[in-house]
Amino acid sequence: MGAPTPHNSAKYGDFAKTVLMPGDPMRSEFTAKNFLSDAELVNDVRGVKGYTGRYKGVTVSVMASGMGMPSIGIYSHELYSFYGVENIIRIGSAGGISDSVGLKDIVAALSACTDSNYLSKFDLDGTFAPTCDYRLLSTAEKTAENMGISLKIGSVFSTDIFYSSDPKSTDRWRDMGVLAVEMETAALYANAAYFKKNALTLCTISDHLTTGESLSSLEREQGFGEMITLALETAVNL
Repeated sequence: MGAPTPHNSAKYGDFAKTVLMPGDPMRSEFTAKNFLSDAELVNDVRGVKGYTGRYKGVTVSVMASGMGMPSIGIYSHELYSFYGVENIIRIGSAGGISDSVGLKDIVAALSACTDSNYLSKFDLDGTFAPTCDYRLLSTAEKTAENMGISLKIGSVFSTDIFYSSDPKSTDRWRDMGVLAVEMETAALYANAAYFKKNALTLCTISDHLTTGESLSSLEREQGFGEMITLALETAVNL
């Protein structure tokens, strides 16, 4: 199978080497229209909007992943395998669990713990540890410093379950030093490793499971400008 795919109507060459990947299709559209010049819609299958444009003269794409590891697993697989994409930077939201992160902080996921069965598809005789690409992380760290952003770097928990029956489960992850909980990174990092490509997750803390603070849905859609700019600046400095 090649491009187009059952989930992506773009032709080979329509995507840049670096793709920013929010979960929300509306955030993909918002990013393209407000941060990229000459942005063109290259995919809209199932409303999962993908655009390619330019940022500071560099060609960059942005496409939604949908929610959860099965969804980002499909889209990142296709981008890496069928479209020649080299770098995916997830720009998402996360729930803070550590006392060291607060609302609107930006977390860079060094690694991803998970309760998902997604990693079993690689048929490994052990437990794979999904980690980011060091070059992407170090570039993001330097870029954040230049932008005056206090980037929080550490492990996240990628879960399949949004509504847990165990309200104390995140406390135990917090006790192991995990910064935040989200639903995509472990699958993205595993696919990047499998295809020998690169991935990094940047997440804005949209709610905090300990303090009870949270952003509105509109703030989640449009209030992540600092994170988006950091991802784009990282992309052009690779």
